[in-house]
Amino acid sequence: MRTKKYIFLLIALLFAGISIQVSATSQLPTNGKTDSIVSTTIGTQVAAADNSIQSEKTESIFESLTNFLKSTGFYKLTWKDLLMIFVACLLMYLAIVKKFEPLLLLPIAFGMLLTNLPGAGLFTPELYAGGHIDWKMFANSAGLLDYLYLGVKLGIYPCIIFIGVGAMTDFGPLLANPKSLLLGAAAQLGIFATYLGAIALGFLPNEAASIGIIGGADGPTAIFLTSKLAPELLGPIAVAAYSYMALVPVIQPPIMRALTTKKERGIKMKQLRTVSMKEKIIFPIVVTAFVSLLLPTAAPLIGSLMLGNLMKECGVVERLSKTVQNELMNITTIFLGITVGATATASAFLNLRTLEILSIGIIAFSVGTGGGVLLAKFMNLFIKNKINPLIGSAGVSAIPMAARVSQVVGQETDPSNFLLMHAMGPNVAGVIGSAVAAGIMLTMLS
Repeated sequence: MRTKKYIFLLIALLFAGISIQVSATSQLPTNGKTDSIVSTTIGTQVAAADNSIQSEKTESIFESLTNFLKSTGFYKLTWKDLLMIFVACLLMYLAIVKKFEPLLLLPIAFGMLLTNLPGAGLFTPELYAGGHIDWKMFANSAGLLDYLYLGVKLGIYPCIIFIGVGAMTDFGPLLANPKSLLLGAAAQLGIFATYLGAIALGFLPNEAASIGIIGGADGPTAIFLTSKLAPELLGPIAVAAYSYMALVPVIQPPIMRALTTKKERGIKMKQLRTVSMKEKIIFPIVVTAFVSLLLPTAAPLIGSLMLGNLMKECGVVERLSKTVQNELMNITTIFLGITVGATATASAFLNLRTLEILSIGIIAFSVGTGGGVLLAKFMNLFIKNKINPLIGSAGVSAIPMAARVSQVVGQETDPSNFLLMHAMGPNVAGVIGSAVAAGIMLTMLS
């Protein structure tokens, strides 16, 4: 019975609570305004929240677009970068259309283009500040071209190029006419004369030596010496050296004609004797030993040059000889050209000193050309078998282009005069001479 009472009491309390709740609700307006107020309040809050979210999304998209635009190279592009890109395109035009030394000028020009694209991070000049490699910084921030540039900085690429040059060079004309070695040496006059002139203009001795080597018209030697003595000038000097090598047919003929008479240009030289294989094999070995003992600093270049030549002449490593003449030479030329071009940044290239280097470089080249011609004329005062002075201009190291120029200018006077093989003697001697000159500079200044 008590249980039933408690159940009824609980039910009564429940109904009483429901009645109170209904009564309280009935006190509210019954004309629909309550629903409207509640609905409006909720709608306002939802709309405000949507607007806030939409605003945040808009700001986020705008900020992302702004950050993207700021990260592009277009945002960071300056007039200096545009000017360097124009110079790079001009060099590519000369290489492709005019065929000025395209094998190296094209990679150099493209390397110049890559390094002057802002934000690409392919080359970091700060890693090589002061002429030394910052290895700690290198591990964290080096770009692709920084790794390839180590071959230039450590003197690897020029030496490999010299192995290929040696394998493609015939020292027979030099051995057949040893007097041509003097003509090759005389053509290096431009190097030392320019060295003194650059010092007079206010360049430091290391910089003056790097500028002077342009007079040898030997790109790998110029790169090798400059990377050791004045790496900050590598870009302008490399561009100058290879540009003037390409312009040999334009620069040399007026100088050759101005320093010789028509009679001298018409001198015919006797046919060269045949050089034996034994002489050709012994020559690179003897030259390597002698020059390296005399100038140890020249050993890398001379040794590489003579190794390539020995591979060619000995006849027992034909496969190696073909490899260094073709595949190895071509691969190294690509890496060398791109990385040398990468050093031609706007800050390093667009200044008064670069213009001075380009101006002094052409003077050095001209003096070297004239030096060989004048020595040939001087030698003719004392020898019976006269030398055509035109072959003296081939003493610069632009092989074989300088020898061809001697042939062309000679045939202008007498179409039956063939000077090419005679000019190859001073030409290959010039390659040795420029390497020796670089060794002398390194010995004096390093």
